[in-house]
Amino acid sequence: MEWEQVCAEPNLRGLPYKIELNERGQIVMSPASIRHVIFQKRITVLIETMLKHGETFQEFPVKTSENVKVPDAVWISESLLEQVREKAASPVAPEICVEIMSPGNSEAQMLRKARLYFEAGAKEFWLCDGNGNMTFHTQEGKTERSALVPGFPEKIEN
Repeated sequence: MEWEQVCAEPNLRGLPYKIELNERGQIVMSPASIRHVIFQKRITVLIETMLKHGETFQEFPVKTSENVKVPDAVWISESLLEQVREKAASPVAPEICVEIMSPGNSEAQMLRKARLYFEAGAKEFWLCDGNGNMTFHTQEGKTERSALVPGFPEKIEN
């Protein structure tokens, strides 16, 4: 299945799940808990208050080498947003891609997604664990803090 088909399918609209496509074009759905959406919202609000140029979004579709992945939160510059605004899925990853761990995720799965986002052009990948602890990554590996948002907290309260 192609991402455009997923977007056009009326039976998939309004599902309470994050939808992605795996490398074989199969739909993968992930249910979100209340804790997950709280972290998602708080992370985007914090980024918005700390970065004035660009926008944050939740569930932003990104075309990767393993099909479409949907980071839980992103920050994208105004110039990049203008380039991808009319696409069904962005062919370039936003500068910051954030994933929030769910009970069904492993850190290895999340770091695999990080690699896909970096291949697609992301500058940073952030991971929030189930307790709100943040880790920050660049293509070179794990870092102490974000270079793009150096004051971002290491822990998100839920």
